[in-house]
Amino acid sequence: MSGATYYREFLAELQEYCDPQYREFHKKLLKNDNINLIGVRIPQLRKLAKKHLQNVDGLLAMPDEYYEVTFVKLTAVSLLGWEEFLKRVEGCVALIDNWATCDCFVPKCILKHKQEFLPYVEKYALSDGEYYQRFALTTLLHFYVDGNHADVIREILQKVNTKYYYVHMAAAWLIAEMLVKDYDNTVKLLQSGLYDIKTHNKAIQKACESFRLTKEQKNFLKGMKK
Repeated sequence: MSGATYYREFLAELQEYCDPQYREFHKKLLKNDNINLIGVRIPQLRKLAKKHLQNVDGLLAMPDEYYEVTFVKLTAVSLLGWEEFLKRVEGCVALIDNWATCDCFVPKCILKHKQEFLPYVEKYALSDGEYYQRFALTTLLHFYVDGNHADVIREILQKVNTKYYYVHMAAAWLIAEMLVKDYDNTVKLLQSGLYDIKTHNKAIQKACESFRLTKEQKNFLKGMKK
């Protein structure tokens, strides 16, 4: 089957699951009029990624005309083993152009290769791209808030550009997760004034929205707002 034929058939398969109401809802969430959506819900996209996993390079060869196509590509790559994932990660991160695709790209093989993947995280954090930096932060959030990488996370948080809206939000989300997992040490970091006021306050807000902190901890954090 030619690549063009595969792509046409794949688009036809996506169209079978089109939900116009969901498409309009999700488009508003993405806040990007340049993204074309078919309107397929995420659970179905994940099923399609598993279905087409054996032809991952065929998926990656498809044009990125639709949000769903890119989503399935990245989801499929996230299911690969370490060596196969590593061959494709650079090209995948380059495809990310919105927060939703970024946040759903969670390659589970990283869990067993944290130290080996850290240089990639550090490289993406230093990139000029907003979504490169967000991917670095969400990867830290998913795999590195484990009590062993606090210093690395702190250094990376100081290097990313929180003037980018989606980097700022990811940084706040990451700090909030650190507060849940390592409250005392993260409070000390906040008290040190390492982060800009906007990110500092947003992190506290996100942490206080969590059911995993006590009422006393939340009240203390609210008193730290600037």
